[in-house]
Amino acid sequence: MRFDDRPVRRVEAREPVPDDEWPATVPAVAQVLRDGLDLPAGVTFLVGENGAGKSTLVEGLAGAFGLGVEGGERGSLHATYASESGLADTLRLVRGGGAQRNGFFLRAETMHGFFTYLATEAAVGRYHEMSHGESFLSAVEWYLRRPGFYCLDEPEAALSFSSTLVLLGRLHELARTPGAQVVCATHSPVLAALPGATILELGEWGVRETTWDDLVLVANWRSYLTDPRHYLRHVLDD
Repeated sequence: MRFDDRPVRRVEAREPVPDDEWPATVPAVAQVLRDGLDLPAGVTFLVGENGAGKSTLVEGLAGAFGLGVEGGERGSLHATYASESGLADTLRLVRGGGAQRNGFFLRAETMHGFFTYLATEAAVGRYHEMSHGESFLSAVEWYLRRPGFYCLDEPEAALSFSSTLVLLGRLHELARTPGAQVVCATHSPVLAALPGATILELGEWGVRETTWDDLVLVANWRSYLTDPRHYLRHVLDD
């Protein structure tokens, strides 16, 4: 029997949470709080529309693991404005068989602030001397390189198509690294196509496991790229 080296085996609520209080009003979050969620080894993608709860869940997982909720490693001191949902305090992580404590939270919307913290407070890194996309890839190469629990919130936000493929390759390497586990919220059909990854689609139904071919995201991109005019005539005045 293979040793279970996942940093996190399962996530569940510490105690019942009122279902009329945000973020429990979000169906996907409510399902996790009610039923718990098993996290497989390798890479798990959370996919869904804006407001489906992807970022809220990833943030909650990161905080519950002890990662900086605005991005960073365990015990990160980087903080600017407290806008977190408080979900991290509600969640309990069931650890896997390993004792892995390493991890990193890459949160696209706050990475500029994290890089500023590194430059001014920690006196490390030269991320502000790079382009937006280059700084993201550089952070990925430095922080996502060993066993650990990695939470990524829309990491493709700063990346071109080719750079997204580079990130895909890094995720593939992590998936094959014993003791490495990734949970990634994304709108990218490129990332979600990673072979062997688990895909969870979030929506009004809650959370359901699906395949890349069955994702609404993929169907929408296929349709748009086949005939953009079919969509543009509904959003452009002319």
